[in-house]
This record gives sequence, C-alpha cells and structure tokens, in this order.
Amino acid sequence: MELQIIDRSLVRELLPMETCIGLMETAMLQTAAGATCQPPRWIIGLPSGRDRGFGLMPGAMLAPDVFGAKLTAVYPENGARGLQSHQGAIVLFDAAVGTPVAIVHGGEVTAIRTAAASGLATRVLSSPEAGDLAILGCGEQAREHLLAMSCVRSLRRVRIWGRDSGRAEAFARENAARSPVPIEICANVTEAVRDADLICTVTAAAEPILENAQVADGTHINVVGSSIASAAEIGNTLVQRARFFVDYRPSALLQAGEFLAAKEAGLVTEDHILAETGEVLAGRHPGRQAPGEVTIYKSLGIPAEDLICANHLFQTARQRNLGARVPF
Repeated sequence: MELQIIDRSLVRELLPMETCIGLMETAMLQTAAGATCQPPRWIIGLPSGRDRGFGLMPGAMLAPDVFGAKLTAVYPENGARGLQSHQGAIVLFDAAVGTPVAIVHGGEVTAIRTAAASGLATRVLSSPEAGDLAILGCGEQAREHLLAMSCVRSLRRVRIWGRDSGRAEAFARENAARSPVPIEICANVTEAVRDADLICTVTAAAEPILENAQVADGTHINVVGSSIASAAEIGNTLVQRARFFVDYRPSALLQAGEFLAAKEAGLVTEDHILAETGEVLAGRHPGRQAPGEVTIYKSLGIPAEDLICANHLFQTARQRNLGARVPF
C-alpha cells in the first residue's frame, strides 16, 4: 500500500478558507448528531517547561467513514521565532480495512480549521450587520481569523492590538492585501474593541486581557487563544454576561479556561454552556435571540475538524495526483 504525504504548502493550496468553513459545518453537525467518537484531548506538559505541551486528539467519523489522530506539540514561544506554535501531524486511516492512508501537516490544518470554525460560529451567532472587527493578538491565528471573518461578514473596519507594537505593525503591513479595509493599529485593548461588534481573542495570554466593561452590547466574541483549563483570555463577568456557546461540550467542561474560572468563582453553572455550534446549526437550540445580546464562541478544537480536513486533502490530492506517496 501507499501512504499519501500532504505537506504544508499542499494543505494551503487545497484547503482555502471558504472550503474549510463548509467542512467545519459538516463536522459540527455530525458532532451534534452523535455520529462521531471524540474523547477529550489528552495533553501532557513537557519536561522542558515554559508552557510547552504535547497533545493527542484521536477520533472517528461516519461520513466520511474515517478515523485517525492528530499529534501536536504546542510551543507558545514559536511565534517570536517565525514558526507555528502548533507543530504536528494528522494520521488518517481508512475505516474499511484499518490501514493508514495519509499523513497531513497538522500545524497548517490547525491554523486554517481553527479560524474556519470561528467563521462558522460568527455566521451563526453574530448579528448579520456585524462588521466592525477587533483582533486581539497578532500571530498566525490573527491572520487566519481576518480571512475567516472576511468570508462570513462584510467588514467595514479592522483593528489590531498586540503586546508587541512592532509585531502589530508588521501584521498590518503583511496582511493589508487580505483585509477589505485598512488595518488600524491600536495602543491598547480598550481602544481596539471600542464599539466593535466582532472580537477575536487569539493570544497566548494566561490571564484575562478583555473585561466585561470594555465590550459593547450586541458584540459577538470568538475566544480562541487559551486552550487549557488554567488559562483565560476574558474575565469572569464577561463570561457571565454572555450567551455562551462551544464547539464540543465534553471538552469545554474539562478545558475551557474562561468558563471554568467563572464557574469556580460561583458566577455560572454548567447550564451556562447553552449549546454546541452544531446544535444551533441543526435548529436544536437558538443562537442569538436579541440584537443587544453578547454572544461568545469558545473554541478548543475537536478531532472531527482535523479528520474532515485531512480526508478532504487526501481525496483531493489523490484525484489531482498531487503530493508525495511512499510505500508503507
């Protein structure tokens, strides 16, 4: 048998943001329908410390009928090196015979599908008129979220904030062509989010950078950067104020740091997680119910997102005779 190798450049070529948002819709609907097997991801801290981790995300789906796992090394400091913070690979198996059929660049899939899932949530939960975007953070996910938000909403303003003003300036220069409007650089979070109706938090912050008083009524927030139980990008009272949605409830109850901090403070209970994105898509739960509501989508990432992207890449590469194949 042969094993398809799909490298970073091929992922970027074959997985445009618009396509990935459509794949995320399928993954979320299948998750909500119970047509997947997705145990909460397993993460260990590495002995080298500095918040580095190694994670395993196994899963299986019925349509497409595949299973596999993503192996990911998380190095938060990699952004300053010009490298991806998430390094790894997705191994895809054929469910019919149990053989591995592809190894896919996990870092690039993670970068695209994370933002695509936020794009899907924004389409479902934000006001249709939303278009004043604030991005907190200026790394890889800031770039991908700019693309995703542009796919689902007509942006009329884009503002960026980062702790490193030099990186924020570089972001604005390097992503000018990706933005439908000029990118404004802000000196602080308050300036960046003032009157914004779309906010994406995509930082490596361990403590909240965004608080309740800074957020206007009617805003939708994608909370993406923190991915462990001990870290939180937004404050407890903002969690309490908002209608709170997640990608996958079992994972959120274990690892959504912002929700867990508010719960520990006694401000919310488990019922504060209203629904998964797929449940809203399937019509089983309402999303936004009034123009002035603040909605939050808490992103952790789930195996179905990786598997459906890996399968799309595998099938497309085979059809077009692209990428390397090696005996296995």
